[in-house]
Amino acid sequence: MSSTDISLHKDVHLEHDDHHDDHHDQSFIEKYIFSQDHKTIAKQFLFAGIFWAIIGGTLSSLFRLQLGFPEATFTFLEPLLGKWVDGGKLNPEFYLALVTMHGTIMVFFVLTAGLSGTFSNFLIPLQIGARDMASGFMNMLSFWFFFLASVIMFYSIFLETGPAAGGWTVYPPLSALPQAISGSGAGMTMWLVSMAFFIVSQLLGGVNYITTVINMRTRGLSMTKLPLTIWAFFLTAVLGLLAFPVLFSAALLLIFDRSFGTSFFLSDIYVAGEALTHTGGSPVLFQHLFWFLGHPEVYIVILPTFGIVSEIIATNSRKPIFGYRAMIGSMLGISLLSFIVWAHHMFVSGMNPFLGSVFMFLTLIIAVPSAVKVFNWIATLWRGNINFTPAMLFSVAFVSLFISGGVTGIILGNSALDIQLHDTYFVVAHFHLVMGSAAFFGLFAGVYHWFPKFFGRMIDEKLGYVHFWITFAGVYLIFMPMHYIGIAGFPRRYYTWTGFDTFNKFMDMNTFITVAAIVAFAAQFIFLFNFFYSIFRGRRATENPWKSTTLEWTTPVNPGHGNWPGPLPVVYRWPYDYSKPGAPQDFIPQNVPYSQTQSSNLPHERDTE
Repeated sequence: MSSTDISLHKDVHLEHDDHHDDHHDQSFIEKYIFSQDHKTIAKQFLFAGIFWAIIGGTLSSLFRLQLGFPEATFTFLEPLLGKWVDGGKLNPEFYLALVTMHGTIMVFFVLTAGLSGTFSNFLIPLQIGARDMASGFMNMLSFWFFFLASVIMFYSIFLETGPAAGGWTVYPPLSALPQAISGSGAGMTMWLVSMAFFIVSQLLGGVNYITTVINMRTRGLSMTKLPLTIWAFFLTAVLGLLAFPVLFSAALLLIFDRSFGTSFFLSDIYVAGEALTHTGGSPVLFQHLFWFLGHPEVYIVILPTFGIVSEIIATNSRKPIFGYRAMIGSMLGISLLSFIVWAHHMFVSGMNPFLGSVFMFLTLIIAVPSAVKVFNWIATLWRGNINFTPAMLFSVAFVSLFISGGVTGIILGNSALDIQLHDTYFVVAHFHLVMGSAAFFGLFAGVYHWFPKFFGRMIDEKLGYVHFWITFAGVYLIFMPMHYIGIAGFPRRYYTWTGFDTFNKFMDMNTFITVAAIVAFAAQFIFLFNFFYSIFRGRRATENPWKSTTLEWTTPVNPGHGNWPGPLPVVYRWPYDYSKPGAPQDFIPQNVPYSQTQSSNLPHERDTE
């Protein structure tokens, strides 16, 4: 780090120290509702994410009941779902709405806002030695735009015409014609408006995260001394800032087609024998716009968990992370490649086979940096002195899910194979393992690991182990059979298949998957009880319960506004000095100067300040 950089960082943090000293007592509304403190905003995102995860899981349980027991009558659902259950049978259009809302909620509201909003907000200032985010006001706005999006999306579930029912990808023409089905009406309009506010929230947050990481690192903290969590959050924010505006434009054009008579995505459409006036549009154009966000979105979901899992595996293996710079390089490579593989979602759209081969090649290349990460995680675990905390179990399971889900991604990246498998449960199984379940496991790992810093108390480990094992077994029992029935040709998106003799032989398998799904979902209530009980009744945490090296563990147990009561910490070393030969302890925090660790210093390690 140059002397100019150090001077700049000193100036920035002197200014923030002054702000901290002048801070006034806050009212309840300022402190907990319209808060500008990054830690409170992180908790708001976490609680909102938990709420949406319960909703999304409930919706999936409802449509799994239909898939697992297609001949059964569900009269007990009539008081809950009203007209959408007729004579104990789920309405086919409402089935589509359930699938649509489940996908939207899980991908955007839980694994994007709930995951990045929580951990980027909470950890970036704490791990880079900053008082707060670059703009507390913008940070507050980010949450409240998300809250507004959540209110609109939640309200749409209860519309008389039903919520959006065009799939979570909302392809036109189904999504572009309000008269097509009931779920294409007001529910789809509210879906689009909600997503517009959601995207504004993500852009406000992303600008803030990027600015904070670049400008507000504490003295001595160069980019090559950042924890991998911060690299992951930083790159996630860059991806979101570049990709989300494209989805915003697609949503805006779709609103124009729906409400103002334009024809961006519509041409030569007949509804009930009547020719509509739309000409010249292309529904495939929408697919390009959607997937230009949709594939980076996969990495917006999974990249933060790369950082979280790397941090937890290193801490609980009591070893330095293997290949620190290779880990950064692989995340940079994944981020770059994620923007040039989007059309592998469109192999069946009739694209030119040569273009398909280009996207196939680029898709298979992205397996290389992904494999580097897997190798480095396994190498970090190798011969480590492993502490199997619940967070560590979820992190190791994350690696397992990422491998098993990633292998099927290589299969689907091959266009010749994908054309056969695209509309089958093989695809559902693939992305639920590699993106859905893996990201959830990273989220759980992060909550278990940083719970003491969030709430100043320890979460119960025994309940954590029960939660882990039921969830881990449940995920594989749900999605492994889906690969099998998918290869056999079982189609996704079908409300029922009992009219097809070919598919009736998969009845038992679907019943098994449904039972496993409901048991796995029920296990999440063990986590919920543990989470809320431990917030109030958990054992009080110590300052650094995991004996970790990063800066967030140098703050008080319950850090106040400004994080550090005195001067900001100065960083001297990289974030993974674990089990260093010659050191009296098996960890050396980042803010310990080399002059205090002479017995363990390597020849090139000396204080430069």
